[in-house]
Amino acid sequence: MSTPDGSLVPVTILTGFLGSGKTTLLNRLLRRPALQGAAVIVNEFGEIGLDHLLIEASEEQFALLDNGCICCTVRGDLVGTLKELDRRSREGETPPLTQVLIETTGLADPAPILHTLMAEPELGRVFRIGSVLTTVDVVNGLATLERHPEAAKQAALADRLIVTKTDLADGEAVRRLEARLAALAPAAALTRALNGEADFDLLERPVAEPGAEPERLAGWFDEAVSAGTHECAAGHRGHAHAHPGEHHLHGIRSYSFVIDQPIEWSAFAQWLEYVAALKGEDLLRLKGLVHVTDDPDRPLLLNGVQHVFHPPARLDRWPSADRRTRLVFIVRDIAPEAIEHTLVKFAAVNAASIHPPQRSAAA
Repeated sequence: MSTPDGSLVPVTILTGFLGSGKTTLLNRLLRRPALQGAAVIVNEFGEIGLDHLLIEASEEQFALLDNGCICCTVRGDLVGTLKELDRRSREGETPPLTQVLIETTGLADPAPILHTLMAEPELGRVFRIGSVLTTVDVVNGLATLERHPEAAKQAALADRLIVTKTDLADGEAVRRLEARLAALAPAAALTRALNGEADFDLLERPVAEPGAEPERLAGWFDEAVSAGTHECAAGHRGHAHAHPGEHHLHGIRSYSFVIDQPIEWSAFAQWLEYVAALKGEDLLRLKGLVHVTDDPDRPLLLNGVQHVFHPPARLDRWPSADRRTRLVFIVRDIAPEAIEHTLVKFAAVNAASIHPPQRSAAA
């Protein structure tokens, strides 16, 4: 089963720490015309707070809401729930499935959900990862990020960050939190919510993917790599590095590499396996656009979460004139120098071709 236009069904993960406003945001999203035909998965028992759509979780796992959405609670594994949603849609028991929203618990790690979507072949024929939306409330956000590794990881894995409860704090408090979030997840788009209202057009817009317009795909990588590494001071070699006094929440950080030379794919694939096996638990997310020697006019798009990588997607053409390989990392306790060293040793990449993203494209 796929969406009416034949594409895969996007799965959006809505996460955020306890009390950060996830359900309030979900209520607003469900009123949007673009969410008609969506299925909502709530992975906890009891009352599901969907305002006037309030329902009680009962023996019936699936419920049709007033606005045509399907709401269900996960009573077993997520794989079975998604398969059942697909079956019901295919057999006409529920409206055609257009997308899925998963609201996690406040203490949940979104990475296992991403793993599930990437690692299960049956799900991969029906569903795809849409985006990770993370709510962070401005009243408690800074303290929560400092005290709770779960909250920091939720923010680091986000494609979209929503700063909530901005009506309860002054502008300086909002700016401090946004600066902390920008350091934690520099490639994530950031928006503010006021009384549950936010830039919903941004939230509904899919992140860069193989089918995205080339200009938008190029823009995402250009923004991600420029945000992920700051300009180094004179005297430093070209790699990304930590400066004295730089503070990374619970060891979580983001950085990027640009590689000038084309890459031999078999060696690079072995490097991916090596990194996933030895550092997978701390490789929170990796996205890349790779210039390969065997087909230089058609780059490979990479997407990985910890130990699991999507099969690389071959693009029809380069999304811009910049044909360098670009790699964006979100990691925990992995120094950029370690990644650079393994690229040289296991992926057969010339050390002189690895640069910070600020360096202009090779002629």
